[in-house]
Amino acid sequence: MTIRQLGVEEELILVDQDGAPAPLATEVIAGGGTGTDDVALVREFFLAQVEVVTAPTRSLAEIGRRLQHGRSTLRAAAEALGVRAVAVGGPVVDAPNGPRVRDERFDGISRVHAGIADDSLMCAVQVHVEVESRDEGVGVVDRVRPWVPLLLAISANSPYWHGRDTGFASWRSQVWGQWPSAGPTELLGDAAAYDALTAQMLHTGAIADAGLLNLPVRLSARYPTVEYRVADACTSLQDALVVAALSRALTETAARELRRGVAPAPWRVDQLRVAGWRAARFGLAERLLDPVDGSPVPARAALDTLVRHTAGALDDAGDLALVTDALARLCEGGTGADRQRRSFDRHGDLVAVVDDLARATS
Repeated sequence: MTIRQLGVEEELILVDQDGAPAPLATEVIAGGGTGTDDVALVREFFLAQVEVVTAPTRSLAEIGRRLQHGRSTLRAAAEALGVRAVAVGGPVVDAPNGPRVRDERFDGISRVHAGIADDSLMCAVQVHVEVESRDEGVGVVDRVRPWVPLLLAISANSPYWHGRDTGFASWRSQVWGQWPSAGPTELLGDAAAYDALTAQMLHTGAIADAGLLNLPVRLSARYPTVEYRVADACTSLQDALVVAALSRALTETAARELRRGVAPAPWRVDQLRVAGWRAARFGLAERLLDPVDGSPVPARAALDTLVRHTAGALDDAGDLALVTDALARLCEGGTGADRQRRSFDRHGDLVAVVDDLARATS
């Protein structure tokens, strides 16, 4: 059995000493270098964002080392310019997003999507998992639909947004949901149907190119992978790794079901939206929808179901112990959103929350 390769892209925000977005991505990347064969630093939509991109590997431990190296390089380059790099879902303090990167593609996106684009300084962790073919990839996309809200619940890390407590564990996911191509889809069936969906989105102007198709899980436009895009950027590197491990395990489990002829669960889009809403609103602090029967259950019960569903694939990849330990820790100590709120309870100040986030981004 061959373990699937995976790669991770995580977006971070550059902030000044007051916690405000600092538009220095170009200078920070120049100071840190473009990276190595294993990890690179690249610009994103806003000049206050930098993305750490790992090369693919079969080793989750190696993904962790590459992300750690990317974060360390980014932190040193940022501190040399008097700013900090923070792994968080979105801007915490009440301050402008600052300017975006100017290029032809981003200029076009901004013209078409207007205020949605202007408001979208948001950071995610995205996981690419190798697939054998585009048809297998669509089979995975269809079969993981009820499970991906749990990845959002695990990673929820954006309770504060521009100076206010949103009441959500992940407000980033709500901002992301404003894009016309975001959110769950109906069952697709094969690559031809996926391509028809993409073509329809292009024809109607909802997307400028396939890279703007903001599905929770999609086929990569550049690589032979499925790309999980639902998770908030995780301050804790261990949180990011458990998202990566579960993304690979969900992919392998779905591919095995496809080979056995197991049909995808017939969840409607409205059910999937509710599952995503509960994950975004509560993280792991309340009931989530059970991925098998759709009923509200305690978060720990939903995660236990997730582990049972993916246990074979997790064990084969050597990731089962890491995932079970990490999920137990999250259920006991809370998500990134919970840690941010505890920080605010201690300090009573969102700038201090950003300070804590900067220290924890290591």
